Amino acid sequence: MDNSEFSGTLERFTGFAGQYNEVRPPPPRELADLLLPMARRAAPGLVVDLGSGTGLSTRYWSGLSKAVVGVEPSDSMRAEAARIGGANISYRRGFSHETGLADGCADLVVCAQSLHWMEPASTFAESARILDEGGVFAAYDYDWPPSTGFWELDRAFTGCMDLARSLEVERGTAKKVPQWDKAGHLERMAGSGRFRYVRECVLSHRDEGGAERFVGLYLSQGSVRSLLKLGLSEGELQMGELRSAARRAFGESSSTWLWSARVRTGIK
Repeated sequence: MDNSEFSGTLERFTGFAGQYNEVRPPPPRELADLLLPMARRAAPGLVVDLGSGTGLSTRYWSGLSKAVVGVEPSDSMRAEAARIGGANISYRRGFSHETGLADGCADLVVCAQSLHWMEPASTFAESARILDEGGVFAAYDYDWPPSTGFWELDRAFTGCMDLARSLEVERGTAKKVPQWDKAGHLERMAGSGRFRYVRECVLSHRDEGGAERFVGLYLSQGSVRSLLKLGLSEGELQMGELRSAARRAFGESSSTWLWSARVRTGIK
């Protein structure tokens, strides 16, 4: 596969690694409770995190496994992850279809909110190659935005995201970034022939934040960053309405948010 196909994706997630790491949610707390029994391993020897970004999803496994490897093609994201560090964690440059890891080395291969940026067939083939027999591939995605209890705020976020997507189509930036719909993940996993059994589960994750972090979630979207890089203003992205809704909802305080995570699993 020609990795130049993904140059637009790399550019999309370059230049805001610090903010991304600050506002994005970590994995659901119960994720290990779901995956470790599936893998029949109380303490995995190796967890491989594909598209590890700034290491939010990688660091989750640090105290739960003997070793963790984050595989990330973006130099800026990987540098942020390495800066934060973590026990028994290493990072390497690579792609989901080209990790450079040994056959059968991993007990778990995980993919956190990133499978939709990866070519499915080659990703599943590579994951199956590096998984030990009986190992588990798991990809999870949060539903956006988190449920804050303020429906007007949730509506403002959704409206801004719809606008950003339409502006991307209008400006042509969407064409440069191959992606696959999240709703089709499980069907593609089953159709790949790489897994004996696939299933989707839903987990809930409790989080907390205020106005600044909520607006930061919007600014951490690749589509939004691409448009800002083109020179569009916050006014053109209608961010004023989002900021006002966030201030009305939270004021200067924080409140509890609930995320819903859709976890797609496959057993080698």
